[in-house]
Amino acid sequence: MATHARQPVKLSPTLLYDGTCGFCNWNVQFVLRHERESHLRFAALESDYGNATLERHPEVKGVDSVVWLEPACEGRPERVYVRSDAALRVISYLGGRWRLLLMLGKLVPKRVRDAIYDLVARHRHRILGREEQCFLPPSTVRHRFLD
Repeated sequence: MATHARQPVKLSPTLLYDGTCGFCNWNVQFVLRHERESHLRFAALESDYGNATLERHPEVKGVDSVVWLEPACEGRPERVYVRSDAALRVISYLGGRWRLLLMLGKLVPKRVRDAIYDLVARHRHRILGREEQCFLPPSTVRHRFLD
């Protein structure tokens, strides 16, 4: 009887976003167009997955932000990042030429970055409007979107 060694499964981060926000959906599509790797998962904050995440992390409930969720790994607990920290995680994930933007972003004090993030977040529905339905991803990446 042959036995098969289990291959380690790469745990992937998840980006939670406002599924009814045109600006947020545009940003998800931007990430899909510019990513160098294809392991990031996505979920609308309004989804069951998004709600379950917010229940596990009450410290971010009510925060008007995208959420970058890093899975628990090697004894380290699951971590959440919001506001500009989440945005910098997305930029880091994109890699390549976006790293310059990442380095510049890290030079700005967190308090200032978050204030700028909050300003954009407050007006995001005016930028690209609201969506009546969540973004429907193309079939080639649909498996990376969590319900």
